[in-house]
Order: sequence, then C-alpha cells, then structure tokens
Amino acid sequence: MGLTYKKSGVDIKEGEKLVELISPMAKKTSRKEVLKGIGLFGALFGLDTKKYREPVLVSGTDGVGTKLKIAFMTGRHGTVGIDLVAMCVNDILTSGAEPLFFLDYFATGKLDAVKAATVIGGIAKGCKQAGCALTGGETAELPDFYQEGEYDLAGFAVGVVEKSGIIDGSTIKPGDILIGLASSGLHSNGYSLARKALLETAGFPLGSKIPELAGRTVAQELLTPTKIYVKAYNAIKGKAAVKGMAHITGGGIPGNLNRILPENIDAVVEEGSWPVPPVFRLIQRSGGVPEAEMKKTFNMGIGYVVVTPPADAKEALSALNKAGYDSFIIGKTSRGSGRVRYTVENKK
Repeated sequence: MGLTYKKSGVDIKEGEKLVELISPMAKKTSRKEVLKGIGLFGALFGLDTKKYREPVLVSGTDGVGTKLKIAFMTGRHGTVGIDLVAMCVNDILTSGAEPLFFLDYFATGKLDAVKAATVIGGIAKGCKQAGCALTGGETAELPDFYQEGEYDLAGFAVGVVEKSGIIDGSTIKPGDILIGLASSGLHSNGYSLARKALLETAGFPLGSKIPELAGRTVAQELLTPTKIYVKAYNAIKGKAAVKGMAHITGGGIPGNLNRILPENIDAVVEEGSWPVPPVFRLIQRSGGVPEAEMKKTFNMGIGYVVVTPPADAKEALSALNKAGYDSFIIGKTSRGSGRVRYTVENKK
C-alpha cells in the first residue's frame, strides 16, 4: 500500500472523533442568536438589532502564552481554555461590549482527540462564564511542527456595544477614581519569568506544597485560570458611570492603564491599597526580580481596573463586591501626561 495522509502524520478520523466530542460542549454555550454553529464552513449569528439601535461590533484575539508549558508538564489541560476565553473577552469588555460569540484555533503535531476535547471543554466553560457562544473553530494537525504532546491555542471573540455607549476613556478627568478588581493570580502573563524564577532558579518541583501559597502546590497556583470580568461589568452597568476600563495583562498596571488615559491625565496608583497575592512575592524573592520589573511584567493582584467619577465610586465598589469580585479603590486620576504613577499613601 502506498503513502497515505495518515502515514504522513495526519489522522482525519481522530479529527472527526474530536468534533463528536466537542459538539455537545459547544451546544451548551449556545445563544438564541446562533443560527448555525459547529459543522458549517462558517458559523451564522443573527445580531439582535432591536436590542441595539446603533450596534458596533468589537473584536479581539489572543492566546494563552507559555502558561501552556505548565499544562504540558503536569498533564492538566482542563483550565487553559478558560484562560483563552478570558484573555479575549476581557479585552473587548473594556469598550463596554457584550461578548456574543467565540472561536478557537487548536494546533498540535499529532491530534489526541480526548486531550483536545479536555482543552476545548475549558473553552466552553469560559464561554459560559462570559455569556458568549462557542460557535466554531479550527483544529490543525501539523506533523513535525510541534514537540510531542504539545499544542498551541488562539482565540477570537466578537462582541457588540451601542455606539453611544462605547467606553474609551475619553471622558476621564482629574479626580476620577480608580477601582481595582482582584486577579485570581498570575492570569496568563509573565509565565516565562515565573517559570524561570520558580522552577529553574529556586528549583521548586511543580508538585511541591509551598507554605506561602497556603499549602497549594506550585502547579495549582500556576494553573489557576484567569478571571473573567463580564459579570463584574454587568453588576455596575446602569448603577455607576464608567468612564474607562483596562484589562491588566502583559505590561502590568503601568502598561495597560495608560492605554485609556487622555494625553493630559495621569493615573496615580496608591501602593499598598490592595493585597498582593503571595505568589508574586515568591517569584520576586526566588528570582531576585526588581520591584520595577515585577510591576511591568505582572498584574500584582489587580486583573482589571474601572474608572468612575467620585460620586459613583462607593456604589460601584459595593456592587462589585456584592457580585463576588473583591475590589479596592487603588488611586485616582490627576493632571499629567498620560502615564501611570505610583505613590505611597500618607496615613499620618
């Protein structure tokens, strides 16, 4: 028998098996606007033009990064899909967009349908948390391209916002309040540095329980999924004016909050105004990482920032905490040049 596609490394039947496994997962995330989802060459989504008079579509794409290395090393693949969804929907949420649907790209050297279904099961969980439909995606089997047992992920989210309700930071003024929403840990950024510090420099085994981590293993801490903030915004929408929102990812607070500041406004962040999760100090100590490097690499415990006028800050903070999102007033805005500054609160 001559050369076949399977002999060259691509198993079409394994791909068909994967579709059978993930179709029920995707169905559980469906919304009423989904006309046709997985199965066609393109998913069909009917935009609700009665709900939105001047709808503006907002799109975003992202990946999980080297956090996937921890999944490979531990064989735990059930939560990285949540990270993928979070990285995309949190981004489009900053414009005030309601996430509508999500597509994923899963690429691997040799397809293992069960493992891939576990990953996509996490994506489905993330979509449920965000309220968006998983309408399809692409599974690519690329022999000799990836190391054995490894894969890569990318995600694509589409949302909608009323044109008059777009949030872009343009109305931020001096004296507005910065509310920081707690992260669940590292989220999906800084993992190259985290792995270098914890696993290589300090030599912690992934299965070791660290006292500073409240008895959790290093693997459990590093695989904690990224928090999704869609329900947080829904909790304050209509209760408080929201002038700007920032998703704190790579670049930390300084490299993300500045993206929504007018050119004549600074964000003044108060040191010590929120609890920094122990994992960040463990990384810093293990790798001898300078404080400035920590701040520009990691979220340091704040995964999302909401900017409100002073009169609405108390109501927004209360609504966020009642909704289950630990939140803190972490500073305010002032006249400046569009940058983020840190200050130490004077409690005398």
